[in-house]
Amino acid sequence: MISQKKSFCLLLIFCLFLQEIIAKAEVPCQPIALKCEHLVNPIGVDAVQPRLSWQLNDSRSGAKQTAYQIFVGTDSLKLLKGQADVWNSGKVLSSSTLESYKGSDLKAFTKYYWKVEVWDKDGIRAKTSFITGFETGMKGMKNWKGSWISDSHDVTTKPAPYFRKTFSASKKILSARAYIAVAGLYELYLNGKKIGNHRLDPMYTRFDRRTLYVTHDVTSAMQDGINAVGVLLGNGWYNHQSTAVWYFDKAPWRGRPAFCMDIRIVYEDGSVETISSGKGWKTSLSPVVFNSIYTAEHYDARLEQPGWNTPKFEDSSWKDVIFRSAPSENIVAQLLHPIRDVEEIPVQKFNKITESNYVFDLGRNISGVSRIKVKGLPGTTIRLKHAERLMENGHVDLSNIDVHYRPTDDSDPFQTDIFILKGNSEETFTPKFNYKGFQYVEITADQPVELSKESLTGIFMHSDVPAAGEIKSSNQVVDKIWKATNNSYLSNLFGYPTDCPQREKNGWTGDAQIAIETGLYNFDGITIYEKWLADHRDEQQPNGVLPSIIPTGGWGYEWGNGPDWTSTIAIIPWNIYLFYGDKKLLADSYDNIKRYVDHITEISPSGLTTWGLGDWVPVKSKSPVELTSTAYYYADAGILAKAAKLLGKEADFVKYNKLALKIKDAFNAKYFNKETGLYGNGIQTELSVALFWGLVPDLYKNKVAENLAKRVEADNNHLDVGLLGTKAILNALSENGYADAAYKVASQETYPSWGWWIVNGATTLYENWPIDAKSDISRNHIMFGEIGAWFYKSLGGIKPDPDQPGFRNILLEPHFVQNLNHFEASHDGPEGKIVSSWTRENNVIQYKVVIPPNSTAKLRLILEKGRNVFENQKTISTENTLMKIQGTDNQVFTKTLSAGTYLFELKF
Repeated sequence: MISQKKSFCLLLIFCLFLQEIIAKAEVPCQPIALKCEHLVNPIGVDAVQPRLSWQLNDSRSGAKQTAYQIFVGTDSLKLLKGQADVWNSGKVLSSSTLESYKGSDLKAFTKYYWKVEVWDKDGIRAKTSFITGFETGMKGMKNWKGSWISDSHDVTTKPAPYFRKTFSASKKILSARAYIAVAGLYELYLNGKKIGNHRLDPMYTRFDRRTLYVTHDVTSAMQDGINAVGVLLGNGWYNHQSTAVWYFDKAPWRGRPAFCMDIRIVYEDGSVETISSGKGWKTSLSPVVFNSIYTAEHYDARLEQPGWNTPKFEDSSWKDVIFRSAPSENIVAQLLHPIRDVEEIPVQKFNKITESNYVFDLGRNISGVSRIKVKGLPGTTIRLKHAERLMENGHVDLSNIDVHYRPTDDSDPFQTDIFILKGNSEETFTPKFNYKGFQYVEITADQPVELSKESLTGIFMHSDVPAAGEIKSSNQVVDKIWKATNNSYLSNLFGYPTDCPQREKNGWTGDAQIAIETGLYNFDGITIYEKWLADHRDEQQPNGVLPSIIPTGGWGYEWGNGPDWTSTIAIIPWNIYLFYGDKKLLADSYDNIKRYVDHITEISPSGLTTWGLGDWVPVKSKSPVELTSTAYYYADAGILAKAAKLLGKEADFVKYNKLALKIKDAFNAKYFNKETGLYGNGIQTELSVALFWGLVPDLYKNKVAENLAKRVEADNNHLDVGLLGTKAILNALSENGYADAAYKVASQETYPSWGWWIVNGATTLYENWPIDAKSDISRNHIMFGEIGAWFYKSLGGIKPDPDQPGFRNILLEPHFVQNLNHFEASHDGPEGKIVSSWTRENNVIQYKVVIPPNSTAKLRLILEKGRNVFENQKTISTENTLMKIQGTDNQVFTKTLSAGTYLFELKF
């Protein structure tokens, strides 16, 4: 397939790169980790001005960038020599490592190469980066050649459709790309091989307003002569055949799955041929006899058509396709980390109940599917029921997760795959268009089958976002809470953040705003959130109202929304800006934030609002909805004001800053008692929400924080909060002088606490504090997940600086809490890895810090009276140089750190 000329070029490039690798050892500074649109070497880029980013590889103390120069071209060999035929930024005096492309208009279907040169801390030109690239996609609707096609069946037809076409490649192929847009889900095959390792593509959107297409490099799957392309379509959220309380079966976009595809082939002679969807394609029903993204999948192996996606298959009995209208007029690139099979989970326990009934235990709760290998007689029907709990008799229990399902008959059992065997030889079944939340799988067969512990494997599926953080501590329960939080976060990330992977799979906004910092400290999730905020913009009503679940088929505009939930429109773009230093999402969402805040103002002229759900699933004490919703209204107005200032909208800044002050004054006039220092009735949520969201007047912060600490102590150092309170409680304590109290709450192992779940076997976070609650008892929810961020913010003390976001300057304030002897947090930010690690031994605290190149940090240490700070065995603080904290015996040590590694000792 590859010509001698191409082989020579590749060899030349390899040799040049090898030279750079050898030379790299002699160069102290070099740009690395190049990304386009926050992805490595992406294809199918439609952005008009793609964002280009990099990091510095420079181990010297104080390492930083003083200037950069970006080169973009279509010829990688010329680019090696510094010849950029598309864009040369020229030398830019800036330390920024994030820049938008500013060259001439990018062409569709074009591979662009780019590199960056930087000048180091001494103003010396450093080693050039390796060359990387990005490839543009359709760049608009006008470039599509294919037609939208489907079969002739309607939305009630259960079997999934196959589609196929053969075509000839008569010349030597240089490259081939498949661009496929789907209303529903798909799997793509070329010459019998599945293309790519994505699952559940494309991601769920409001299909009638925005439809995603995916780009695949299919060069290696092509062959000389006759080729066959096959497509299998699934329902996904587009044709929701299962019935539940959210009425997705009545969604306005609903239709039989359809697709549009172009396979663009570039030959070595420079000619281009496009194989498109349209007439000439054939279709047939597949062995996937039923598929529901919500419930399960049914597969009848007796209906398999071997070789259906290969060139030699006889398709004379297949039917012609029909044309369909496009689901929307907005077909855009899916440019994000895809869903994948990320981890295979072996069975930990195995229970054979009868010859035809078995129960498998994975030992942990996951989102995903199970894979079974089984041998049996033809026509044997096997049911695989997935659950989070077992009944006392050893059978699985679905009663905690099937409560919102409204089946019309017994043909679509909840979380229960059905596999009908072809018979005689060993067969394997894994669902293609579904995922579930489960720990246990019960197998029931209508005829005896012999299964073993190895017959079943769990497959953990989720959006495959790179890990960006890690914690380790001397408390095993703390470490398990962190892992359980991450497991729940990932279990609820499927191209959009969900509440749970079993009962609902809905994009609940409240859960997502609570967990945004947890997600960003632990994972590189910007691509998922940028997609989801586009979903927000699609769903927003002209008056600014957003639904409580996004995307939605219409449910959620009248219940569950309000500032405490749908503040995602402001809170998430703001956090993306803080963590990445990238204001694009904030700019893209600015008008939507403004419409949303304006709507709250219109219905709440006093500055107080009662719109919202309130502190959902509290332990025992319930705060007024007006108090918590007004706090979020204040947060939204404040974010809007800050965004206006960033984006140069001075009039809006003045307007919304004034609005925020009005809300704050109204809030305090209604709920704050200056004499007692209490908000409302003085319960945990009321006090912590006021502190965390910045509503407490400066003069009274110490008093309110003291009252909160006393309230927590009166509650036996346990939680008495719900969803909104968990976002605030630990932060409000640790940020206001009571980190030890916060740690006592966070590390509890008795009810109610996160640790209570862990010591009772939890591997994910639950939906309710009581394990035996009668309702709201999913075992894989992220709604109480703020603790995963608090570990970084309080114990590790790592926070982004709003004035220099993207961790260009790190606010470092670790809390060396009692009853914990070691804690380490690391976070891979845009500039590189940040490490904050401390150990207590013999009353001496050793504190290690790593600041990545091109970053600085403002270190702030809270010291007990008499304790001084040493660096390299030398005292760098004394009683005279420390600032005393008013009202306590503690003192503060501050120091500005440049890039490098530091080791401090805190001694008496």
